[in-house]
Amino acid sequence: MRKIPNHGTLRMTKVAYPLGLCLGLFIYVVYIKWHRASATQAFFTIAGAASGARWGQQAHSSLGSAIRGHEVFYGIMFDAGSTGTRVHVFQFAQPPGETPTLTHETFKALKPGLSAYADDVEKSAQGIQELLDVAKQEIPFDFWKVTPLVLKATAGLRLLPGEKAHKLLQKVKEVFKASPFLVGDDCVSIMNGTDEGVSAWITVNFLTGSLKTPGRSSVGMLDLGGGSTQITFLPRVEGTLQASPPGHLTALQMFNRTYKLYSYSYLGLGLMSARLAILGGVEGKPVKDGKDLVSPCLSPSFKGEWEHAEITYRISGQKAGSLYELCASRVSEVLRNKVHRTEEVKHVDFYAFSYYYDLAASVGLIDAEKGGNLVVEDFEIAAKYVCRTLETQPHSSPFVCMDLTYITLLLQEFGFPRDKVLKLTRKIDNVETSWALGAIFHYIDSLNREKSPALK
Repeated sequence: MRKIPNHGTLRMTKVAYPLGLCLGLFIYVVYIKWHRASATQAFFTIAGAASGARWGQQAHSSLGSAIRGHEVFYGIMFDAGSTGTRVHVFQFAQPPGETPTLTHETFKALKPGLSAYADDVEKSAQGIQELLDVAKQEIPFDFWKVTPLVLKATAGLRLLPGEKAHKLLQKVKEVFKASPFLVGDDCVSIMNGTDEGVSAWITVNFLTGSLKTPGRSSVGMLDLGGGSTQITFLPRVEGTLQASPPGHLTALQMFNRTYKLYSYSYLGLGLMSARLAILGGVEGKPVKDGKDLVSPCLSPSFKGEWEHAEITYRISGQKAGSLYELCASRVSEVLRNKVHRTEEVKHVDFYAFSYYYDLAASVGLIDAEKGGNLVVEDFEIAAKYVCRTLETQPHSSPFVCMDLTYITLLLQEFGFPRDKVLKLTRKIDNVETSWALGAIFHYIDSLNREKSPALK
């Protein structure tokens, strides 16, 4: 929001000015300040009056007018993931005739994820309200009524029984409706996996400048969450399009261009869900008779407990043989025939984030704060080393051998060669590389095209 300049403080002097001159100067200053303020506040008044109604055609129209008529606007996206809920508050600037730019982002995360409240939905409201308060602090009061507020849930809620997920979303919707922001009947929803991957692709290509520059090569995106994992890239080879299985291609319209993307989300192959599968457990089902889940990916001497999706499992390692080879064999069983391999990924630059980043940082493959580049084989080398040390001594994380082995084989199943370079990052230009920016940005772009036929 543009601020009115501060011209300093008037001081009394002994000079005597004619009354008419003083009065004229006073009127002039008041006029200038009123004129500048009204130029800014006119947008607030008109948009605010129109946006008190429910989200519908009127609200769409007022928000579209606000975006096109003013160079600053905001969007609030809640990411309800399997391990936590995060709020992203985005500030955009859009000079007339130009594409928007992101000028600021505020991010805050809370644990656990919404799915943890499946049996006590009332408890979910406190965390949602705490994150809403963050948005109130970051967005000027006059923008509240025209700032869209959206929550999209990912794999954590996709894995819940339908009725439990519905009740959680209804509670969030109640909290949203009581907020001062612009919300509608579809303000909360479960995001399908493809949209998650596409939105993350938009984020990374928007932040790297690929979407703004026609003809510039785009980059691919790898995201490894707790419940699902996504891969998205823009194919340049006709063979990729022809060989892609049903459901692996999707069309995207952005900046007056249409992209045909390869994008797929693998539900159940996120890191936490994969852990459970490797251990031999079943999602959402406690082990009968309280028996241990035994895995060759754990230290032979390990015995402990692990909580996943509100269920506590007793887990233990098993003796015999080389830990990495045994673990790799088990992981291969879990991944067999579940991942589509594409040859073109060898020739596309890829960014990888979420658990790819966290695991690489935890074992020193990249800088924990800055990220960095590595090759796929680095994960394999780290996995073999950690698994070997676990055979004789404990590690601070009992799952580190399992997780690194899983990532190694997952990347190879996607078709990445061992010498393929991946760029691991949490932020680009100090902005989180999650799907949230892409989702809110795609929404705004779609709204502008809807209200401005010339942009279609």
